[in-house]
This record gives sequence, structure tokens and C-alpha cells, in this order.
Amino acid sequence: MARKSARPAPAAGPTVKSFFRVVSTDDARRLIAATEPIGAETVAVADAAGRVLAADLLAREDMPHFDRANMDGYAVRARDTFGASASVPAYLELVGVVEMGRAPRLRLGRGQAARISTGGMLPAGADAVVMVEYTDEIEGNTLASHASGRTVEVQRGAAPWEHVLRIGEDIAKGSKVFPRGRRLRARDLGALAGIGTTKVRVHRCPRVGLLSTGDEIVAPAAKPKPGQVRNINAYSLVAMIREAGAEVIDYGVVRDRREALQAALANALRDNDAVLLSGGSSVGTKDIALEVMQEFARSEIVFHGISVAPGKPTILAKALGKPVLGLPGHPQSALVIFDLFGAPLLRVLGGEAAADVFRPQRTVRARLGRNLASKAGREDYVRVALEEAGGVLLAQPMPGSSGAIFNLVRADGLVRVPASAEGLDEATEVDVILL
Repeated sequence: MARKSARPAPAAGPTVKSFFRVVSTDDARRLIAATEPIGAETVAVADAAGRVLAADLLAREDMPHFDRANMDGYAVRARDTFGASASVPAYLELVGVVEMGRAPRLRLGRGQAARISTGGMLPAGADAVVMVEYTDEIEGNTLASHASGRTVEVQRGAAPWEHVLRIGEDIAKGSKVFPRGRRLRARDLGALAGIGTTKVRVHRCPRVGLLSTGDEIVAPAAKPKPGQVRNINAYSLVAMIREAGAEVIDYGVVRDRREALQAALANALRDNDAVLLSGGSSVGTKDIALEVMQEFARSEIVFHGISVAPGKPTILAKALGKPVLGLPGHPQSALVIFDLFGAPLLRVLGGEAAADVFRPQRTVRARLGRNLASKAGREDYVRVALEEAGGVLLAQPMPGSSGAIFNLVRADGLVRVPASAEGLDEATEVDVILL
């Protein structure tokens, strides 16, 4: 019997069948949330706005580190003011003034008070502040022992520690200031400065390569021939990638040729932490993106398709161990999918807590202006315009194809129709995800 010629073993990895691994929106979010974040670096707090903490941040000291007045008025012993009112005031000896930025040297005894401003350190013996609005200073030797020659008339009693910010009340030494995975806001930087933190450990900003694919794509300055379209998606996606906290390199348009896409993808993978493909993800003879992705080492097709509209033909893959997200080519589909899944992917990659990235950042409540039909088993995102009628905010569904960019531009937001529903009735109260 003749010997069969030896053949090389097939490459490990997904087969063609994995091209059609359609997942639910919940599964897509779960798979995206499992993305490993990139590395970390140490930066100055002054440069940390928008960066994501790579470790829990603990307070190195109490804030405030002294008992501090929270109102302008008079530092007092609370017990000396009990029962005071406008008709039956309490009279206290004014023994001094607390200077801002200095520890007071005086100590309050029975029946004494000291003038204090907001932020001033409470003198020894004091345990409350009476607001200046409920006091009067009186000239003359009204009290038996009177060093300053002035008396404070207190017209309202103070409870112990009223209008005082106590040591560690804002933040206590050793407590968690911010958790790992928090994206720092401008207001957070002041809080960090307040506890003496000048440097923080944060994740690097993800670097993202953007490839636009398709023989039909031309530059915005070009006059499109029949069958051609200008490169709409890239301009919006570059800005949206930056809004998601990432840096972006736009590699331009790649033609529908295996060799061209392979070379462009290799270049983008070498220089970036993730790659976005705009177009080339739907079923068709020219859609070679999946095949090319699988030719790289450490490749995996995580899913090809999400049960969502618009944007079902969305790819999430890995090549060289790095995420590659294939967006649909139609503008509305591409931009909506990026909002729903692309931006969360980049935010998780940048270290942000997975629990936060899928939460819509801005929503309003409104009532549907008409019935919405939907297909059960698919999560629909419907473009709506907001209008007010009779004091009620209405969300009016907008008709239009996913290939029409201005239909999305004119929309105020998106309404989600759950996969379990076959539609929503007119006047249903809904959350509108603002665009």
C-alpha cells in the first residue's frame, strides 16, 4: 500500500464556523469586561485628570488635621450657650480672635468666647461655633471678669461640635480615598492635594490604531464617483476614541486585499494596545478581516455578531493577544456600536472598573411619542428626538437607515428596547441615553 505524503498539521485556533459566533448583548458586555488592562505608570497629580488609578489610594493623614470652624462666628463651649434665645440670650466674655493660618494660644474657660472665621482652628476648650448671624458684640464691662472690654451676646444655643469640621471627619488617615479603577476627575485632584498626595499610580492611556477598510472609501476632499463614499466614520471615531480616554493613530484607508490588510494590521498591532477596524465585518466576499486576524499568533475570535440593532455584524477578536474590534461600515451602526461597546472596551483596557464602563453617562426620563415595534431576542437602540409637550418630555422615534449619518446627528438620544420585548407602547416611560 502506497504511503500517504505527510502534510503539516492545521494551525491551532478558531475554524470558519467561529466566524458566526453571535452573542447576546449581556454576553458581549461580559466578554469585554474580561479584557486585561494595560500597564501602569506614576504621574504627578497635576497631570492626572482623566487617568485611571492602578491601585487603591489611601489617605496618608487626617483631613482636616485640626478641629476647624465651618462658619464665621464665635468659638464657644457649647454648654455655656444651652437655652440661649433671642428673648433670653447668653452673655460670654470675648477673650480673643483666632488668626487664620495659626494655632491659637488661648484656651476658653467657662463663659468665654473667641471670634473665629471659617477654616480657623478651634482654640482649646471650645467645642462649637455659634454663627455670627445669631450674635452681637456689646461694648463695655458687662461681665464681672472682662479682659477685652467686649461681650458676645448669643441669641441661639449651640450643640456640641456644631459648625465644626472635626479631625479626620472629611477623610481619616489610612482610609480609602479612591478605589483602583476610578477615573480621576478635575475635582478629585484638589482632594488629593488636600491630603498631601503629589503623585499617583495610574494606568497608561491606551494607544489605539484605527483602520478604515473598503475599496469604496475615499477621502473627504475627493469627489465620490458612483459607488464611492467619503470616509465619514474615521473622523467621528478618532474623536470618540479620544473621549474614551485613549490615544489614537489613524492609519487611513486599507483596500480590500488580504495582503494590504495583513500588512496594515501587523503595523497597527506592533505600535498600539488595540486596533479598531471600521468596515469589513459583515458577511460578504470582500470581508476578509476575520481570516486575516486568525493568521496572527495568539489569535482568537471572541465573537462575530451581537444580537443588537443597529450593528449586529460586530467582531471582537484578539491578535498577538491584543483586542481587535471590527465595527460595521454603516455610519450609524459604527458610531452607536462604538458608544455601546467600543468605548467600554477601551475604558476597561485603560484600567477603569468594569462595573462603571457600561453605565450610560447621561440619561433623561421621557415618554415615548408613539409605539415602537421590535424583534424579540434582539436588543434594539432606537434614535429619538426630544420635545416638550404640555410639560411632558417626549421621545419621538426617528425613522431612517443605518447608512444615513445626519439621521444620527439630528437625534438627541437612544432608547433601548430590551431583547425580551416585542416593542414598547406609546407613552411608556423610558430612559433616553443622550448622545
